[in-house]
Amino acid sequence: MKLLKYILVSTFLIVIAVACDKGIDPITKITPGPDESAPVVNVIYPVEGTQIQLPEAVSSINIQFEVTDDIEISAIQVLINNSEIASYNSFKDYRRAIEELTYDNVTNGAHKLTIKATDIEGKTTTVDVNFEKTPPYTPKYPGEIFYLPFDGDFMEMISFQTATIVGNPGFTDESVKGSKSYAGATDSYLTFPTENLQNSEISAIFWIKINAVPDRAGILVMGPPDETNPDAMNNRQSGFRFFRENAGGKQRFKLNAGNGTADSWFDGGSAADVDPSLGEWAHMAFTISASEAIVYINGQVAKQGAFDGIDWTGCDVLSIMSGVPRFSGWNHKSDLSFMDELRIFNKSLTQEEIQAIITEESGKNFTYTPKYDGEIFYMPFDGDNKEQVTQTEASIFGTPSFAGEGVQGGNAYAGATDSYLTFPTDGLMSSEFSAVFWYKSNADPDRAGILVIGPPDVDNPDAMNKRTSGFRFFREGNATEQRFKINVGTGDGESWNDGGTIDPSLGEWVHLAFTISGTSSIIYINGELARESTTSPIDWTDCDILSIGSGAPRFTGWDHLSDNSYLDELRLFNKTLSQAEIQTIMDAEK
Repeated sequence: MKLLKYILVSTFLIVIAVACDKGIDPITKITPGPDESAPVVNVIYPVEGTQIQLPEAVSSINIQFEVTDDIEISAIQVLINNSEIASYNSFKDYRRAIEELTYDNVTNGAHKLTIKATDIEGKTTTVDVNFEKTPPYTPKYPGEIFYLPFDGDFMEMISFQTATIVGNPGFTDESVKGSKSYAGATDSYLTFPTENLQNSEISAIFWIKINAVPDRAGILVMGPPDETNPDAMNNRQSGFRFFRENAGGKQRFKLNAGNGTADSWFDGGSAADVDPSLGEWAHMAFTISASEAIVYINGQVAKQGAFDGIDWTGCDVLSIMSGVPRFSGWNHKSDLSFMDELRIFNKSLTQEEIQAIITEESGKNFTYTPKYDGEIFYMPFDGDNKEQVTQTEASIFGTPSFAGEGVQGGNAYAGATDSYLTFPTDGLMSSEFSAVFWYKSNADPDRAGILVIGPPDVDNPDAMNKRTSGFRFFREGNATEQRFKINVGTGDGESWNDGGTIDPSLGEWVHLAFTISGTSSIIYINGELARESTTSPIDWTDCDILSIGSGAPRFTGWDHLSDNSYLDELRLFNKTLSQAEIQTIMDAEK
């Protein structure tokens, strides 16, 4: 037996030796090398500046961190406000530790999280992160009923409801305000129940940084189910759908709303386009009242139209950053863009309220970005007399006011006797010049100046009429026919264009435009050429004032004084617009 035992053991050792010779590696001791670096600490959450807003006076925080070392981690300490709350000295992976723990004694006020990691050679790395628990959020603005800051979680701050998460949406460290913002992902979005959101008026505002892939997406949708198309829903008879689509490489933002029996579209055309290649945050807003809906981009009206009130039948789901599930029939699915500072209101916000929120959230006065090539001056007249490109306020003479109606923005300039606006002409005088605007004529008085850039007339200070430089755009006529004319000063002389006519008794908004080049002046009415006249190049000598709504003070010698008409969407250009460009602007503003 003993001999047999030795034989079996010897055979077993031989088999092992043969196996090693046939490709099974022997166990070899590896020297780890010198410990050259201290541990690396990465705090995943909270990040610096995190704010926790919860209704409880004392709440919890979920701490997440990672520690790595080139040789071996020896110990990790976790401290809150310099008091240890946890420690670790045993690790499955001695070079990498990913840990998560909950601290449930966070009171209101500022706090400091400290992660202290030590390796086997005694090298230590300490990382501090400051965070704060603030009192529960209270609405900042009248009518605010929903607020999602996206600062590391998907909690709505007024109701303290957490979104239902579909797919894998995440966060980005880029933001307009706070520490993070929403980061979209394929087939991913958030939903909330719609209790308290269904009111007779609604407004929504937020910031977006566009990812143009995919080239169309849903952004905010509160719509009804579509029982006839359960896999591609597109019932638009109630609720709203705010979304984007490709428009020649730009992204065009649109609003659709249902009144219970039909839907209405609010598509601003090129005025609602944003260029995603700029990589900039853009501010979006829309309002829906019982009479109209308006879409704003960066505080400016992109589209405004009549609407007879929203219906909420079946609208029990709010989708954020996707059209799914209620608006997917045209492939408006998940949006991979970033979103920040989403707020919903139970009222129709004014443009001034929207602009005030933009300023508060962005820390700056969000200025207008010209929409058209060569645009150097833009006045929407939406409740103020500020020029948007330069943010310059007009000098006001007399008592001009606002019309309470307009082609865009809900308001327009309303002229009054002995009243007008002026601007300095810095930046306006170029070798080519164009102006476009909407006009609703008041034929009393029967003649008036409309736009004038002219020189002083020292020989006739009380009835100026020097026409050798600048231009004078004005009207003359009677109650049923008003003719629009332009006079251009060429330095040694002047040229005339007697334009075309409209019937002011119709009480209609008319689109007017004129262009001045080195060879001609052209007047357009409703996008159609009224008259073209030859001219020498314009001369700008001593032309330091632009007058709006009157010939005064530089063109009064023939009684072309203040105009009691309405004027809206005034734009000036440092180029000669083509007829096609004028028609494009006109169509976008209708």
